[in-house]
Amino acid sequence: MSRSATLAPFAVALAGVAMLSLMDAFMKDASLAIGAYSAALIRASLSTAIAMPLWLARRTRWPDAGTIRLHVLRGVCSAFMGLSFFFALTRLPIAETIAISFIAPLIALYLAAILLGETVTRRAVLASLISFAGALVIVGGQFGRGRLDEEALVGLGAILISTVLYALNFIIIRQQSQRAGPLEVAAFHGGVSTLVLGLAAPWLLVAPPVSVQPSLLAAGLLTVGGAMTIAWAYARAEAQALLPVEYSGFCWAALFGWLFFGERVSAGTLAGVAMIVIGTYIAVTRGRAPARPLGGAETAAP
Repeated sequence: MSRSATLAPFAVALAGVAMLSLMDAFMKDASLAIGAYSAALIRASLSTAIAMPLWLARRTRWPDAGTIRLHVLRGVCSAFMGLSFFFALTRLPIAETIAISFIAPLIALYLAAILLGETVTRRAVLASLISFAGALVIVGGQFGRGRLDEEALVGLGAILISTVLYALNFIIIRQQSQRAGPLEVAAFHGGVSTLVLGLAAPWLLVAPPVSVQPSLLAAGLLTVGGAMTIAWAYARAEAQALLPVEYSGFCWAALFGWLFFGERVSAGTLAGVAMIVIGTYIAVTRGRAPARPLGGAETAAP
């Protein structure tokens, strides 16, 4: 295999993570303007409008009942994951929000033990403790700067809820990715999320002003683009090999947070991220790594 073919998945994954991190910046802008609910619903609708026609044009068959069930489960989970994540973005800096969400793969280890009967090793427990300590360091930085007010506490609660749901997505996608291609996953991911969030639209939806519409359109395009590029990369390289690329999301988040909102990254946040990365590395070097959801991280994109 040529060197360019070997490096291609890493380059494409890096581009995908960058797109999803930029999407987070656009979504923070939209969420601050019209609220997290309206921004999340409109983004899901736009991503569905982009991905669904492409899938319908290329599909050879309709998914069976088991696959539809997985699409619905992930869509419902992702709807609330994205909503809580985007709400957290309105209360916390982008880089800190992304950093705390990095503990999702470790939470997934415990969910896999509960839902799939997998064994939690001592190595995984050690990794969890290190990463949890890293998250506490990031939160402690809020204390040190006197920023842990009521809004910040609500934001931290929201990102923790989103992170648990993100971890649950890891479990669902392990089964979903065996039964459906990335374009189908992207189409149903957005479609189900739109239906779920749309139930409250008559009471909660705020029409976006013209000034916010470009951000929402960009977020929809970046959601689909990021999901497709990540899926392409993970189909051609092992998840464990690509895991370091995932953490570039923090760098992108710090950059876009500074460019868009003037947010600065503290030394405490950097230290906390380092601990979370070390903890996750310890966990995944068992020989297996949690697979990333094909729909993005809401790092990742929710």
